[in-house]
Amino acid sequence: METKEYQALVKRRAARSPVVKNCAAAFWCGGLICALGQLLIYLYTLAGMQRRDAGTLTTITLVFIAALLTGIGVFDRIARYAGAGTLLPVTGFANSVVSPAIDNKSEGLILGVGAKIFTVAGPVLLYATLAGVVWGVVYFIITLFV
Repeated sequence: METKEYQALVKRRAARSPVVKNCAAAFWCGGLICALGQLLIYLYTLAGMQRRDAGTLTTITLVFIAALLTGIGVFDRIARYAGAGTLLPVTGFANSVVSPAIDNKSEGLILGVGAKIFTVAGPVLLYATLAGVVWGVVYFIITLFV
């Protein structure tokens, strides 16, 4: 069978993805997470916090909730339904750190959890830190001449 024939066969046999349904689920679940974040900011400012401190505590709270839901197995079920809607930066990051730790806990705290906890998030942290350093140097050099 030729490559083109095989590709045509696969295309005919492949299940159609419900794109509109998936987009709608991602949209409303992501929106719900964002609305929860806004609610937390409102509640923290209502409790007397400064807006900046409330934003920081909201981020910490969302990371904690996502990590907890990952740990008890609920986040994966939500992610199967909502897809990219759960990949908002803080909730997706928390899930990407906690999941490898849970998967490798049987190998022990050092060689399992400790060695594998940043397998997914590690490259993100590395390149984000590197980008921050590079832009910091660029900014420093620019401010020398301005």
